[in-house]
Amino acid sequence: MKTISMCVLMCLAAGVVKADWLQFRGPYAAAVSTEAKVPAAEVKIAWTTDLPGRGLSAPIVVGDKVFVTCSSGPGQETLHVFCFNAADGSKRWERAMRSTGRTMTHPKTSVAAPTPCSDGERVFALYSSNDLFAFDLEGNLLWLRGLTFDYANASNSLGMSQSPVVVDGTLVVQSENDSESFAAGLDVATGRNKWKMDRPKAANWSSPTVWKGAVALQSSKGILAVEAVTGKTVWDYTDGASTIPSSVVMGEALYAVSHGITALAPEKGSVTQIWRNEKLNPGTASPLVLGEYIYVVNGAGVVIKASLKNGDELWKLRLKGPFSGSPVAAGKHIYAVNERGIFQVIDPEAPEGKVTQEIELKETVLTTPAISGGAIYVRSDAKLWKLQ
Repeated sequence: MKTISMCVLMCLAAGVVKADWLQFRGPYAAAVSTEAKVPAAEVKIAWTTDLPGRGLSAPIVVGDKVFVTCSSGPGQETLHVFCFNAADGSKRWERAMRSTGRTMTHPKTSVAAPTPCSDGERVFALYSSNDLFAFDLEGNLLWLRGLTFDYANASNSLGMSQSPVVVDGTLVVQSENDSESFAAGLDVATGRNKWKMDRPKAANWSSPTVWKGAVALQSSKGILAVEAVTGKTVWDYTDGASTIPSSVVMGEALYAVSHGITALAPEKGSVTQIWRNEKLNPGTASPLVLGEYIYVVNGAGVVIKASLKNGDELWKLRLKGPFSGSPVAAGKHIYAVNERGIFQVIDPEAPEGKVTQEIELKETVLTTPAISGGAIYVRSDAKLWKLQ
């Protein structure tokens, strides 16, 4: 089993040395920073900047730029993309668009729920309304898609939040719902479909993960891995999976949010189960893997540490919950922000786990942090924070 240290070496060997956090849960959608520079042992608020509207989308970081999406207006019909300077939080640019699709959502979520993503040259912003925009890093609009025009019944009365990913020049978008459910691979340069496939007709808020150049699409039916460029099936796990927290890949294994946590060893055309622990049952937060351990935050706000080797539980630690966003990690620490805006730093190497620091952000936070350049970025509806 490859450890996080091995993952870092692989990233450096591949030339990924920048402090970029390009998508939901960062590199490989694994929620763990792969850079050597980590936040200080005791973090402080470096800056705060105001945001004009709702948003469950996480920040992403490309070089010295932090990107955040929002939705504002009486019906959240105005869609925003912001670019801030990472150094001081000053605004570099803002773009505002009108939605073309449906903007109904549950009161707890918002139209700006999917996290944007980047290939390092472009930023792709997807919204619950199925509006999709591509900008260059200076804010120039490259292309747009009103996916509701193409697929009129692709919607969800509670709102959609599946975040896109970029792999091998292909933007992979999931739009899974009770009606016209689909996934598609789009050309990053033009926005045109490379492929499209029907998906299970069921509400789904989980986001794809990246596995060896393929994309693992999760739904209530299971997890389907497809080639990003062609959409061809690589392997198919059909024993069901969660529709809210997303699975995580580390090394050769995929840790599926299925019947608790099920560790899988996928190969082309087949999937082998390594172990299963039904007591490792995430709430809303997606699990993360750090070193030789997997960490799960359950619905009661308890983080559970378990062995990657066999899934055996090692300890439980009660945090101040509840949580909507997922934990992230860098170096030897895990960071989690609860719905009340309490930022918590966890030392997972302590014998029973230990919360070493808390910061009261005094805002409702329903999203997942980002880590880049030794700093942590957190957003609420009203604010974006940098902590370091």
